[in-house]
Parts: sequence; structure tokens; C-alpha cells
Amino acid sequence: MGPPTPDFETWYEEEHPRVLAALTVASGRPDVAADATDEAFVRAYERWDRVRRMGSPGGWLYKVALNDLRRRCRRQAIERELLRRHVPPATESPAAPAPHVWDAVASLPSRQRTAVALRYILDLPEAEVAKVMRVSRGSASASLTSARRRLEGLLADDAPVTVPRRTRSTSPGLLLATGRSGVPRG
Repeated sequence: MGPPTPDFETWYEEEHPRVLAALTVASGRPDVAADATDEAFVRAYERWDRVRRMGSPGGWLYKVALNDLRRRCRRQAIERELLRRHVPPATESPAAPAPHVWDAVASLPSRQRTAVALRYILDLPEAEVAKVMRVSRGSASASLTSARRRLEGLLADDAPVTVPRRTRSTSPGLLLATGRSGVPRG
């Protein structure tokens, strides 16, 4: 073991720019490099009593940061691939809804907002929404119903955008994204 490293703040100020630069070069992604760098320093801070006594605290830090960077890059690659597989290429861009629609959706609780995005933006069937959210189909359905009711109330004064009460079609289309008021029943 080498001599103890100075206090965390001094060590952080010395090491942070170097780690960030190294990870930026390694990944080519400054945003991901910054996140991985910050995560490595958080882990070092949490274990500072042990880390500062290591023979090479900087070496430990670089290893943690690189591992985190690799994990983030792998996860993003998997997410991009899954998105590519599940979202068919757009043949025609739907009309963007008015900003007040997005404001209304943004005001929903997280679970309802997620259900709305999966169902009406990604056009996933209700069963798939439940699977992605890791909830029962009934719970996903309840979240969607609550979201539709809440959006209906929030958007009641806005005639151009109507949120459907119920859809029986397995493919309702991008109702929120296109602003259509209904779906053909199948």
C-alpha cells in the first residue's frame, strides 16, 4: 500500500478532469463519459476510507469508471436495437399535437404517463404495455383508463384533441401523436 491519498475534495479536483477526458476519448460520447465519471466518483466517495489507502486509488477509479462506461454503452446499444425492432420505420410523419397536449400528458403521474407513451406513442398493444411495465394486464389497463379520464378532463376545453374513452381495436394508432379523435372499431 502506498501513502494515503489527500482528502477527497483535493483528489477529486485532480482526478476528475483526467478521468473525464479519458472516458470521453474511449467512448466518443461526452455525455455518457460524464455520467460514468460521476458514478465512479460517487462510488469512490462512498468507500473513501478504503479507497484512499489503496496502492493506486486512481487505478481503482479508472477501472470502476471504465466498467460503468462499458455497461452504459452496452445498455444504450441494446435499447437502440430493441427500439429499432419494435418501432417500424415511419412512412409518413404524423402531425404533432399541440403543445398543450404534451403539457397535459406531462402532468400525469409517472405510471400513467408511461402507459400512455407505450400505448399511444409506441402503439404497443395493451398486453405488451403490461409486459414492458412489469405489471399485470389489468393494472396496465387501469393506468390507461385513469390516464384517459384525466386527459379528458384536462383537454375538455380543447375541441381539436379528443382522447378516446375506449378502443376495441388491437391497433389504435397514434391517437395522441396525430390528434385523431377516434379509432375504427374492429
